Amino acid sequence: MSEYTPDDPFGPYLTLSRAHWARLAASKHITLDAQTLASLRGVGDPTDFPEVEEVYLPLTQLIQLYMERTGSLFADSHGFLGITGSRTPFVIGIAGSVAVGKSTVSRLLRELLAGLPGGPKVDLVTTDGFLYPNAVLEERGLMDRKGFPESYNRRALLRFVMDVKSGEPEVRAPVYSHVTYDIVPGREITVTQPDILIVEGLNVLQPARPRVDGGPALAISDFFDFSIYVDADEGCIRRWYIERLLSLRETAFREPDSYFARYANLTPEQSAQMAVKLWDTINGPNLKLNIQPTLGRATIVLRKDANHHVAWVRIRRI
Repeated sequence: MSEYTPDDPFGPYLTLSRAHWARLAASKHITLDAQTLASLRGVGDPTDFPEVEEVYLPLTQLIQLYMERTGSLFADSHGFLGITGSRTPFVIGIAGSVAVGKSTVSRLLRELLAGLPGGPKVDLVTTDGFLYPNAVLEERGLMDRKGFPESYNRRALLRFVMDVKSGEPEVRAPVYSHVTYDIVPGREITVTQPDILIVEGLNVLQPARPRVDGGPALAISDFFDFSIYVDADEGCIRRWYIERLLSLRETAFREPDSYFARYANLTPEQSAQMAVKLWDTINGPNLKLNIQPTLGRATIVLRKDANHHVAWVRIRRI
């Protein structure tokens, strides 16, 4: 059996089968219990212990290797330059479409990385907190483009990642509610010098936009030490999105403060029609135009099959 699929010998990626990738795990020890794993899974995500063992343990160990080498480079370069300073956080970016399962990947990695020797401090921040408030989006005519790059306060997001990466003692980020579908006024999360920061979001791998003054532009991905793109066939993602929305119709949509409470009493057929429309007019176009083109900027790509399980892994050649 081939250990990896034939790639362009001069291309930037090497593709490994699930079986080959699973064999790379130096240890099969899982620090999670069933209750914790269940709490980490998103709606409709079937990630189980075999998936953790065969996919996410090797990934955690690979990230650990990158962290060790990055730390060695930090120490050696500072020694060479004759300067002192504390090592800054190791930053991981996780990108992918809505409903592809990137939030589950992010939460799972946070738990597994925190269980590494030495118990590193791991923080997770989603870019949802940097969406403009709904009032601003409505004023700018962007409510139907929520999730598109222009719906985010990219300057604030960039400043947040820069400050964390530069070792600021405290860095704050806004809080987003998926119930109210809006930024929560007056609420913030505080990041205090973590060893590892995970930044999860639709567009975190986007390149920098050219500056009007022609000066050097920066993207948040410029501050990533490692990046992951969670991928799947678009037809599968569309189905998962519709299924998730129909599931939320029976749960979160029925909360009194839910933005989507107005849809809770729709018939199943009407709910399905609404989900299809939201995908076809907003989330699908965003995937094609903005998210999918960033796949080639990732350190590693996790490709899921129709059952939501990782089928193969593509890793950037070093």
